[in-house]
Amino acid sequence: MITARQKVLAHLKKTRFASAREIARALNMSAPNVRHHLGILVSDGRLEVTSVHQHGERGRPEKIYSLSQSALGNNLSALADALLAEAGGSGQGLNLERVASRILDPSQFTNLPIPKRLTLLVDQLNEMHYQARWEAGAEGPRVIFGRCPFAKIIERHPELCKLDEAMLETSLGRPIAPFTKSESSARGVCPFAFRVG
Repeated sequence: MITARQKVLAHLKKTRFASAREIARALNMSAPNVRHHLGILVSDGRLEVTSVHQHGERGRPEKIYSLSQSALGNNLSALADALLAEAGGSGQGLNLERVASRILDPSQFTNLPIPKRLTLLVDQLNEMHYQARWEAGAEGPRVIFGRCPFAKIIERHPELCKLDEAMLETSLGRPIAPFTKSESSARGVCPFAFRVG
């Protein structure tokens, strides 16, 4: 049987961010009951309060919750394994396309139509903690990362963004065009767009 806390965690895994009121409405639970479970989940480190909003001058501020960084995990072990295997195998430095192919085997995407490739890619990225999704757009589909599993080291190693691009390109067999940084930071996500050609 799924407990109320497991339902709250599953909802936040899906939505990324939500208030107690939003969770209560989505799960058909009372707001005080949800706040009780949220308090316990925050105290044991599985959730964190990401922001607090005051609506008007009256009433309690609304806290926005998300899964904690420790609960979300990271992709550092997969990255380290792929980098070490590639560096040891070639002796000529790192080839990002080959590293990307070690992380996501491009042969499994071969001969699939684009929508199925995108669905498979998103499923595999989410197993690696990206909180990814894809959406249609006027200029073609976009793959959007809800979080960066390399967040702890990305400032020191921005080249890891190029590895993400290489993973998308080798999996989809299409060129990837990243959004500009300002578009990225405005939405609070790390989006990539690609042209279907």
